[in-house]
Order: sequence, then C-alpha cells, then structure tokens
Amino acid sequence: MWFAAVWHRGRVTPTVEVHPATVERFDDVAVVLAPRDPDAAACWCLSYRVPNQEFRGLTGPDRPARLRRYAEEGTPPGVVAYVDGEPAGWCSVSPRSSHHRLARSRTIPTVDDVPVWSVVCLVVRPGFRRQGLARHLLDGAIDYARSQGAPMLEAYPVDPEGGRISAALAYVGTTGLFESAGFERVVETDSRSGGLARRLLRLPLVP
Repeated sequence: MWFAAVWHRGRVTPTVEVHPATVERFDDVAVVLAPRDPDAAACWCLSYRVPNQEFRGLTGPDRPARLRRYAEEGTPPGVVAYVDGEPAGWCSVSPRSSHHRLARSRTIPTVDDVPVWSVVCLVVRPGFRRQGLARHLLDGAIDYARSQGAPMLEAYPVDPEGGRISAALAYVGTTGLFESAGFERVVETDSRSGGLARRLLRLPLVP
C-alpha cells in the first residue's frame, strides 16, 4: 500500500487506499475507466500515450488491453484508489517521456532536461466525487512517483479563476488541487480545456 487515509463521508469514516495499477489490479482500473457501452470509444488514458494513428486504430477492448500492456511491461501506468476496498478513482502518472503526444507537444512545452513524470488524468467515479478523493489520488501518485525515483512531477491543470468546472473537464485537475499538494506554477501553456488556460505546474520530489 502506497498511501492510506481516513476521510469523512456523512456519518461514515471509510478508509481510502491508493495503490499502483499493477497487472493484478487492472480489473479495478477497468471498473473506474470502462464506459457503460464496452464498444464506446473511451480514451482509457491513451490519447497522450500513443501516436494519434495508433490511438485512432484502437477500438473496443483494444484500448484497455493497450493500457494494461504498460503494467505487463513492468511500469504501472498510474494509481488506483479504493474506498473501503471498492475501486473509486484513477490517476495517470508515469514518465513524461512515455507519453508520445506530450513529448512532441507544441502547446505544452518541455521546460528543461529534467526527466520529469507527468500527471495527465484524474478520474473519480460517480458517488465518490466532491468528497476529497482527488487529493488522496494525487497524494498517492506523488508517493508512487517518488518511490520510483522520479526527480520531479509535472501537471497541466486548468485555472478555473474562481469558477467551477464540469465533470467532463475535471480529468485534467485544477491549479488549486495541485497547489494544495505543493505544486508551483511554472508557465502558462498554449493548451486549453473547455476554453480555460492550462498551466504547467511542478513539484520537486528530491532535495
């Protein structure tokens, strides 16, 4: 277990645990990420990871199988959160260099030569939202990246400028969420999500 915490939800005090998304836990990742229609073109956190041509060619069960392959090759592609043992959330965190789209992005710059890891997606299942689980997921992602020797963690959230963002856009996170975990703003990117500017934030993981 990489991270555990107790959080309050009404009168109950469930336990939250965050673990690397190993092969043995991939069915739990699927519980969080799978669409209701198994043939729907869900992203499965691949749009940043694989070339566009490959992404477009993956359909149906090919996409979860492709994400699972990262774990099979030895590097879990993220972490999964459990609330009282039930899969409840997902955070994609892995080396920036493993993301084809990020490595070649014209809108999200490469700041320097530090081999950073990137947080590109946070997903919380309905029924577990607006209870602080995203912060637990982020803390678990930080612990996991640090345990793997990552020197720096990057994120590319939107700045809601005091407003609220829709659930459809929430997967990139907000600047407030990351700043509450110690991330600092580095630069405003040319990327937009829902018309909102995305910032590049960083958190050093080593002294």
